[in-house]
Amino acid sequence: MKKLLFVLICVLALLIGTYPIIYVFVDHKNTFLNSKSSEVLDNIAWKSTFFAHIIFGGISLFIGWRQFGPKFRHKHLNLHRIIGKVYVMSVIISSIAGIYIGFYANGSAVSATGFIFLGIIWLITTLTAVVQIRRGHIQNHQQLMTYSFACAFAAVTLRLWYPLLVKITEDPSFSYMVVAWLCWVPNLIVANFINKKVCKI
Repeated sequence: MKKLLFVLICVLALLIGTYPIIYVFVDHKNTFLNSKSSEVLDNIAWKSTFFAHIIFGGISLFIGWRQFGPKFRHKHLNLHRIIGKVYVMSVIISSIAGIYIGFYANGSAVSATGFIFLGIIWLITTLTAVVQIRRGHIQNHQQLMTYSFACAFAAVTLRLWYPLLVKITEDPSFSYMVVAWLCWVPNLIVANFINKKVCKI
């Protein structure tokens, strides 16, 4: 069961990790950008930051899952470190960009606050994980990286929850306010459960 769940997480991470590619091939009228006002779309800073957020967020999601699993770490330690460095740099860029575009989130201040908090927590857990590994605190590092990837995985859970919420509520605006929190808070709760379980072993 555990292996099946891990495979499912990996598949979803890989699929959503490649999501930014659709912006190259698909008319933007059929993407998230269609929901933004012309004023926002004409804002070069917002548009540049948006693409930085989804591209580097996609990279972190695409490679982040590979860091979990002791067999891989022990067998390919150098590769683990290289992937880790790419992941951290991607998170730094994507999270800071996410905090910025969070102020322009659809919905209301509720949505904006949810996405801004997500960006802040993602950045803090990742940077703290780096500090911990440099100090030789391996278990702390691993636990913080679990929280970090839980934040990255919000890109997946957002796309799972939002259509379901819209179908239930028939209110896209309200659904977006809810999903701004629902896409990451439960992820962190699950990450906390995993960390506690690992500590007991």
